[in-house]
Formats: sequence, C-alpha cells, structure tokens
Amino acid sequence: MNDIHSIQYLRGLAASAVVCFHISEQFSGPFAVGAAGVDLFFVISGFIMWVTTVDHPVDPQRFMWRRIVRIVPLYWIVTVLTALAIFVKPQFLFGHMLSPANFFGSLLFVPIMQDGSLHPVVIQGWTLCYEMMFYVIFALALLLGERQRFAALIGVLTAMVALNLLLLRGYPFTSPLMLEFAAGLVVGRLWMEDIRLQLVLALSLVVGGFLLLMTAQMLDPEMPRVLRWGIPATLIVAGAVFAERARPFSPMALFTFFGSASYSIYIWHVLVVVVVTGIMLRLGVPPNWQPALIAFVSISLSAMLYLAIEKPLTGYLNPSRAKSIPPVGQRSGSRLPSNETKD
Repeated sequence: MNDIHSIQYLRGLAASAVVCFHISEQFSGPFAVGAAGVDLFFVISGFIMWVTTVDHPVDPQRFMWRRIVRIVPLYWIVTVLTALAIFVKPQFLFGHMLSPANFFGSLLFVPIMQDGSLHPVVIQGWTLCYEMMFYVIFALALLLGERQRFAALIGVLTAMVALNLLLLRGYPFTSPLMLEFAAGLVVGRLWMEDIRLQLVLALSLVVGGFLLLMTAQMLDPEMPRVLRWGIPATLIVAGAVFAERARPFSPMALFTFFGSASYSIYIWHVLVVVVVTGIMLRLGVPPNWQPALIAFVSISLSAMLYLAIEKPLTGYLNPSRAKSIPPVGQRSGSRLPSNETKD
C-alpha cells in the first residue's frame, strides 16, 4: 500500500509558508497569506486523525500518549530555550511574553490571553493549544463506535463554535477555527469511503484553493479566517489526496523529508530566524537579499534540527511506534506515512 505523499508535501509547504510569513512580517513584506499554513495544518490534522484510527480499534490512552510524545517534549525544549532567550536578550524577541504564569501556562497549553488571543512563550505555540484541545476531544470520541464517533466529533466541534458565537465570544478554544479540524474529518471520512474523483476535478480543487487563498485577503480582509483561509485549505487538502488517488506518483525524497520535518520547522523557526537574522546583519548582507536568505537558511537549519533532536527524541520515548502503527486505508488501498503529521 502506497503512502499518501501529497499530505507530506502539504505539511512541508504549510510549515515553510508560516516561516516566510513571519519573515515577511519582520521586513514589512506582503506575504500575509503565509499565515494560512496554520489553517492547512488544522485541516490535515482532522484528516490524519480520522484516517489513522477508523479501520481498527484504538485505545484512547494510547492515542493520547502518542500525541503527547509527538508534540510535548520538543515543545517544552523550545519553550525553555525561548524563555532563556527572552530573559537574556528581550530586545531580540519583541512581542514575546515571559512571566512565571505564562511560562508554566504555556507548558500546559493554557497560556495567558491578550486581546482575545493566546500568547504562549513560543508565539507560534498558540496553534498547539488548539491541536491539544482537538486531541482530547478525539480521544474521548474513540470510546464510541465509528458511526457514532464521526457524528459526535462533528457535533461537538460545531457546538463549541456555536457556543462561541452565542455566549463565549473571544474564548479561543471555542473559536470557529475548530471547524477546520471538522473539515479535515469530513475529507478523511470521504477518503476512507473510497470516494474517487477524476484527476481534472481533483486538480481543479487544488488550483481553486490556492487561487482563493491569494484573492480572498485582497477582496475582503475582514472576512472571518475560517472562511478566508479555512475553506481554501480544505479544498487544497481534498484535491491533493483525491488527485493522488486518481494518479499515484513516486515520492520525491526532498519534499518527503521536509514534510517529515515540518513540526521541527514550525516550532523552531522563530528562534532560528532571530539567530540567522543577527548573523546576516553582522555579515553585512544587503537588505534586499536578507528576507530570501533568512528564509532559506532558517528552514534548512530547522529541518536539520529534526534530524538532530526531534527524530531521536521521539524514537527514544516511543521506540515501538513504527511497529505499533497498523496499516490504515484498507478500503482505499492507501495509508499515511508512518511519521503522520505535525500534530
């Protein structure tokens, strides 16, 4: 059974887009759409969680343990290092918030809120708070049968958003962004039901999704994020996986590697960008060259940290992981890469 290589590629693309967004923001550039990499990750999360659990019984405790091993140790390492960097050189990490309450809250995925948004010590870590909330909901749903599980997940995620709109406006864990996980669940359900699309139609979804990403921000900057970027992200993920089903292809090792390294790229990149920017300034690199060079070097170094830290750390904490993941997609004839996703 072949891997779903397009998911790997999209993971690498999403992480790289977020890096480029932060660098563009640093240089007052125009690449605001790069932030949509987060929305792409959320849709991928819903897809992966459904596809990897639907065809076989999964123990909720084991599920959560694997999620914790995948996310928490590296996040804690980066949180501690970021806190030290803020303490020593606060001017290099403008906008970061360090306090005892926020430090320990960040470690537990309940950081402080400001202006209705989560502000963990690792600024991009706000997305992991959403991910962990989704994992808890998903783990509880694993106590149900497959049919009841899907309905319960969609129902709970929708109810949370309705609660936000009616009563808890501004409370992050009931944000409409939770619907992006639901969208991924729907795509995963359709995938596992062996739905097939013609290649032209599937590719049209991908192209349409990217066109929407590029135009929605310009047409209506005030459009809710879940519509502006969540819908295009869903179209891209759905189009990519169904296009691959219609026309399987051999993976490119480099793109697959960056997909596997996407979590490290995502979680390390702010610290790495600060260091690389300082080096560029010391070397006197011309300002016009700096954004592209910083992006290239930062993504490459963050990917190397996957090999140096994340991969051996995850292997040490869960040595049987590769052996314990049973095949999925038995009805579709495809499975996901053993590295799963960022989440």
